[in-house]
Amino acid sequence: EGKLVESGGGLVQAGGSLRLSCAASGFTFDDYAIGWFRQAPGKEREGVSCISKSDGGTYVADSVKGRFTISSDNAKNTVYLQMNSLTPEDTAVYYCAAGLTTAQAMAYMPYPGYEYDYWGQGTQVTVSS
Repeated sequence: EGKLVESGGGLVQAGGSLRLSCAASGFTFDDYAIGWFRQAPGKEREGVSCISKSDGGTYVADSVKGRFTISSDNAKNTVYLQMNSLTPEDTAVYYCAAGLTTAQAMAYMPYPGYEYDYWGQGTQVTVSS
């Protein structure tokens, strides 16, 4: 049974940086992707970025392109989301998700991710002005 655990959220001032981690375990698929999503209060969840665990391909949403970078350490089964130049608009609960193939994950970005089967518990990111 797959499991995802996020960490790294916190409170940061505008212009600052955070690195989120998503530790994955129990996945036996040959081809799957890890997606990062966020949901701000009163807003629909949005897809931020995803990375293929099989070929390393990545997607980054236009809303965060140039500021957020996704990467993967396969030895640690962990996916990272490096977030730079944060603004108050980035304040949200950030989730990682899995359960789709690379092709599916890339096709469904930046939508809310209802197709994913596995979700972490989320980590709060708060950016103060």
